[in-house]
Amino acid sequence: MADILSQSEIDALLSALSTGEMNAEELKDEEKKQRIRTYDFKRALRFSKDQIRSLTRIHENYARLLTSYFSAQLRTYVQISVASVDQLPYEEFIRSIPSATVLNVIEAPPLEGHLIIEVNPNIAYAMLDRLLGGNGESMNKIENLTEIETDLMKGLFEGGLQALKDAWSSVEHEINPTLIELETNPQFLQLVSPNETVIVISLSAMIGKSSGMINLCLPHVVLEPVIPKLSMHYWMNEKKNDVTTEEYKALKNSVEHSYIKVIANLGNSQITIGELLNLRAGDVIKLDQHLDQPIVVNIDGLPKFLAQPGRRQKQIAVQIIKNISEEDDVDE
Repeated sequence: MADILSQSEIDALLSALSTGEMNAEELKDEEKKQRIRTYDFKRALRFSKDQIRSLTRIHENYARLLTSYFSAQLRTYVQISVASVDQLPYEEFIRSIPSATVLNVIEAPPLEGHLIIEVNPNIAYAMLDRLLGGNGESMNKIENLTEIETDLMKGLFEGGLQALKDAWSSVEHEINPTLIELETNPQFLQLVSPNETVIVISLSAMIGKSSGMINLCLPHVVLEPVIPKLSMHYWMNEKKNDVTTEEYKALKNSVEHSYIKVIANLGNSQITIGELLNLRAGDVIKLDQHLDQPIVVNIDGLPKFLAQPGRRQKQIAVQIIKNISEEDDVDE
């Protein structure tokens, strides 16, 4: 798609053409020239923008679920959100993470292959410190984890896999992630070929006063069976077919027989406490509502319609004359 020019750029172009600084014929010749774009086959873009958006949406939900899980387990302030979603070669991902970090190797059948959840040492040790009764202070000693510390981390991260399972269920694909290994040296992990395209979802995490990144590495070869389900067209069509005819009828029937409170407000008045105490049967209270003004009809406490009062078959009634929009200035 061609770039859209701003009004100032259009004015500058017309001015250049009118003064002779730019030749219209030269512009046509330049347009006809073949345009060559550099393409790096080692950085093959195998995911479309639509699929990237779907993966972002899935893992935004995952970040929310993970925030709730870690908050409950660590009993401290936790905030996790999606920082970026990129596709790059696996070799580049391995080079980008610290030499000593926490790498969770995940199996997620029925998907074939392995996923990686890399937890930055600052965050990983803050979690461990909280599990051991500390204040959640960060200290990089990942290379020297004891067996007890390793088991504690495994237990914490295994519990967080339920959030990943729940997030992926939104694309109608049931995965069963399990932690098969916890590694601290990325050089020992050669799960796919160095040039294999992977999706890296970077989550910005804050545990107490410590902050860092949690990176999910999803190889293209692993996601290949579910890639068609990542398009918005497929997703929207699936959502349309979620509700069967019987379910729709049952839902409609339930809604149609629901009761709501409808109140027609005939007007308001202000009186003193003394006047209120002296009220007797037959007294008249003057309202601030004029006869020619419409009254407000509230539905469950919210102003919804304007109406005029009257009678219908010898009973007091109101006639709806207008829906109330957001622009209407209505005094309830």
